[in-house]
Amino acid sequence: MKNAFYAQSGGVTAVINASACAVIETARKYPDKISKVLAGENGIIGALTENLIDTSLESAADITALNHTPSGAFGSCRYKMKSLESNRREYERLIDVFKAHDIGYFFYNGGGDSADTCLKISQLSESMGFPIQAIHIPKTVDNDLPVTDNCPGFGSVAKYIAVSTLEASLDVASMAASSTKIFVLEVMGRHAGWIAAAGGLVDSTIPIVILFPEIEFNEKAFLAKVDKNVKDYGYCTIVVSEGTKWPNGKFLAEQETRDDFGHAQLGGAAPVVANIVKKSLGYKFHWAVADYLQRSARHLASNEDVKQAYALGKAAVEMAIEGKNAIMPAIIRTSNNPYEWEIGYGELKDIANVEKMMPENYISKDGFSITNECREYLLPLIEGENYPPYNNGLPEYVVLKKSKVNKKLPPFKI
Repeated sequence: MKNAFYAQSGGVTAVINASACAVIETARKYPDKISKVLAGENGIIGALTENLIDTSLESAADITALNHTPSGAFGSCRYKMKSLESNRREYERLIDVFKAHDIGYFFYNGGGDSADTCLKISQLSESMGFPIQAIHIPKTVDNDLPVTDNCPGFGSVAKYIAVSTLEASLDVASMAASSTKIFVLEVMGRHAGWIAAAGGLVDSTIPIVILFPEIEFNEKAFLAKVDKNVKDYGYCTIVVSEGTKWPNGKFLAEQETRDDFGHAQLGGAAPVVANIVKKSLGYKFHWAVADYLQRSARHLASNEDVKQAYALGKAAVEMAIEGKNAIMPAIIRTSNNPYEWEIGYGELKDIANVEKMMPENYISKDGFSITNECREYLLPLIEGENYPPYNNGLPEYVVLKKSKVNKKLPPFKI
């Protein structure tokens, strides 16, 4: 009987803790297979530095409360492990930690980079004679993982953006006659426009212009579309993805800096777009950046998203117990109307480092809105409400004790 390791990676979501809840609750149902679930403090960094949290010391009530608590309860990280060839010492350190703490199951809850790490650990553990069953649990607000129909975290972000777009549009509409005529909302999405697409779910009588990463920014066509909307409706709401690019491939929001993954640091597409409108058309504007608000809004989570996040965490443990390795449990859509889905899985070799973009038939021909096919795909994902409990007017979220296990190895510098 082995212990399991669980860790959260990358940008957190409103429902990633629902997957954590499922992993721990499901593991506790199989005490003859899994002794304890040890969680990495701050993701994979917790494994490298041997900062492991003993989840067996958390009460059943607190673990259950994770299901309605946003963000990453154990701490996440943006730490990309390099290739086996260039930094084998880190992978060997992981195996040493797993050996020291009798860990035979590895559950990594994250996006594409996490899938890659999971695959490499599975491969290396075999070669080092200490097999680890490595299971990737999908999570990303960007909704860009292949194989799975959609990614936990996305449905709730999409719901937040759709609601925010609707409410802000009603606000600007009420002011447009004598004041603001343009509202710009910047949303996440470096390469894929799934989140921006959610802004198109509002009623068709509301004038929305969407700027997708998949469509290069055509300033002339954009201004013409915005101007027509203002003339026809009196106002216009613009939803711009942070990953929108100029025709030369440069991000509108690029800041000439890079994050720890080597990605261009983004932030500021909304003011760029707003100022283009002001300079060319003269319309008064307001802009906002949804930023962390969109991915942490558990109070407005999609019920479908919460259910799927839990189901995938549960499936990960069950698949590991069945002996599966180097796989990712996935959502398989079986029907649009009524919306139905089941759990399947994909091989990590087909998932790691692969991004799923918006299909061409999901974006309108003019490049500024979504199609009916996209609407049919998105609407079920934002369906239903799943409110957290409230106390004194505020959501009641859990903070875990996070007791550490004793270290057994020398310190490791990352």
